[in-house]
Amino acid sequence: MVDTAQRSNSTTPAKTEKTPAKTDKKTDATLATTVAVTPPVAPGVDTGPVMIAGQAGAPTVNIESLHRQLLGTWADVRLRARELTAKPELQRIEGQSMAEHRERVLGQLLILAENGHVHRAFPTHLGGADDHGGNIAGFEELVTADPSLQIKAGVQWGLFGAAVLHLGTKKHHDAYLPGIMTMQVPGVFAMTETGHGSDVAAIGTTSTYDPATQEFVIDTPFRAAWKDYLGNAAKDGIAAVLFAQLITAGVNHGVHAFWVPIRDESGDFLPGIGGEDDGLKGGLNGIDNGRLHFDGVRIPRENLLNRYGDVAEDGTYTSPISSPGRRFFTMLGTLVQGRVSLDGAATQASAMALTIAITYGSQRRQFNAGSDTDEEVILDYQRHQRRLLPRLATTYAHTFAHDEFLVKFDQVFSGQADTDADRQDLETLAAALKPLSTWHALDTLQEAREACGGAGFLAENRLVGLRADLDVFATFEGDNNVLLQLVAKRLLTDYSRKFASAGPGVLARYVVQQAAGRAYHGTGLRTLGQAVSDFGSTARSVGHLRDTTVQRELLTDRVETMIAEIAGKLRSAGKLAPKDAAALFNANQDQLIEAARSHGELLQWEAFTRAVETAEDAGTKQVLTWLRDLFGLGLVEKHLAWYLIHGRLSAKRAQSVTAYIDRIIARLRPHSVDLVDAFGYSQDHLRSAIASGAEQERQNEARDYYQTQRANGTAPRAEKTPAKR
Repeated sequence: MVDTAQRSNSTTPAKTEKTPAKTDKKTDATLATTVAVTPPVAPGVDTGPVMIAGQAGAPTVNIESLHRQLLGTWADVRLRARELTAKPELQRIEGQSMAEHRERVLGQLLILAENGHVHRAFPTHLGGADDHGGNIAGFEELVTADPSLQIKAGVQWGLFGAAVLHLGTKKHHDAYLPGIMTMQVPGVFAMTETGHGSDVAAIGTTSTYDPATQEFVIDTPFRAAWKDYLGNAAKDGIAAVLFAQLITAGVNHGVHAFWVPIRDESGDFLPGIGGEDDGLKGGLNGIDNGRLHFDGVRIPRENLLNRYGDVAEDGTYTSPISSPGRRFFTMLGTLVQGRVSLDGAATQASAMALTIAITYGSQRRQFNAGSDTDEEVILDYQRHQRRLLPRLATTYAHTFAHDEFLVKFDQVFSGQADTDADRQDLETLAAALKPLSTWHALDTLQEAREACGGAGFLAENRLVGLRADLDVFATFEGDNNVLLQLVAKRLLTDYSRKFASAGPGVLARYVVQQAAGRAYHGTGLRTLGQAVSDFGSTARSVGHLRDTTVQRELLTDRVETMIAEIAGKLRSAGKLAPKDAAALFNANQDQLIEAARSHGELLQWEAFTRAVETAEDAGTKQVLTWLRDLFGLGLVEKHLAWYLIHGRLSAKRAQSVTAYIDRIIARLRPHSVDLVDAFGYSQDHLRSAIASGAEQERQNEARDYYQTQRANGTAPRAEKTPAKR
């Protein structure tokens, strides 16, 4: 129960965990910047008092419909997954030793294999469903049960199995996938090395072809080439998909993947293979991470996963992709689902953290601020709202963006939209969104922990455990900063293609590429700056900032201007010596990463805006609009210095940004519990004592106790009674 005086009257009954949801896939939803957008909200200012939910004319949230919208395209898959993760046998037991936790998670993977929960992406002729988007949607829900379970399942089926599926051919599928799917063959995805993480192209492990025996010889020639941080490597894995430099006839053809058995039936390493246990980690200790090394290990020629490159018996190398660079990125691109799932799982963790913290904040009382008898609900304090509600808005943005991202992923991997351009767009989206969601999750979990005080530090309330487990998400599947650098390079490439021979006049007029359905100022950056600079009054300034088009322009302009400025600085790089060109790029690296981050935030704002327009219930749509405005203007507030320096906002307008954010937060406060309830987590998922209603019971008991004392005259007098005025 929550303090009913503090929450809105919903237009529907409380959510049910098994409510049927729409399941039609969106075929036209993408995060591409050329997607048409909806008409702007009419300008204007609400100058009246903040409406409290339940008052006449105040909007209400339809929790049920919002819940279905948040579940997204694969709502039915998510609901079935949540039925599964609500079962105690799949949930983490706090306080287990590392060995006990590892053993429990291994057993849980067998449960998942038995019920087919993790088989959706595999071919239908092997018992799968060829449902790539649904597979990721169901998989990322496992984070509610135990992040160790989610990641170990990801190693087995999302990395090890997916590598065989996407890099191998039918002979590999038929030979290896059945054992992978049933867990008869627990496996290792052996890509990362001690000396090379994100720089996969430079890994040191070699696989040299010997035509005399028609075998590849695997070696890790130096310590830094050992495969490291590998799930299933320390204990459970009996085979690996190993990435190594393919060398034949004295030529290095770059990184390829190989099927390599690593342990025998008794669990001992095979000849030439050794390894170590990575031991206790900062989190995810249900996974047996370890390192592997190889010395002259021979495997048959057929063990090369040869979809993108093959070696004939005589050692001749062939590939359907002639460019080594393009071949490398194509192979890695097939494994993008790891970043997709981390984006979704991190967003789920943020939603859980905010559900716990906002539920607790709506019940916990502290300090007599406005009453001589009753303490205040801590979520009624502005600072507490400022800590949590902007993060709630960001989590909604991430949720809507992730669903569109997942649709794009499904379109590519189903073959519906599988051109080179589509795959490049997907990889760019993954590199843009995964850093934002994983960083946001860590920030949100920490703030939620602090917002719950000492109770948030108790393991029983989940926040510290989730924070520890998700810490590594910032470097999983690519370091976040490296990924954003990839995004920035793509933005620069697109920019240079458009303006390869453009003069200064064209660059000055460049705001954004025009597309059907988009409404931008078309008269240049300076006009845009003047248009949003000042209207003479705070009220009119606020009204303008509420306009959807203005928010879009402010966010888009920052990205495009930053890219244009950096492109100008790097324009001479092509004429410099390699060392000098690298130094010039390095001098602008921080700005590049910041531009890429802003690009990702713009994509999320666009997705949020599309979600607002598709909301069917009027009250819900109004509340979502406020929440979207909080997200968008929060980004502007975060970068106010940039907007002031570049003349995009006047000082008066900058002041109005913060003033209006405070006003939005006050409007959203009465709806805050409804907004987290719409995520749809039951106590079986949260398993957090402070979100169970126990705090409300304690507060009610305390209030009843003091009320009874005052009523029967047994309350002791205060030592010092305030003087009457």
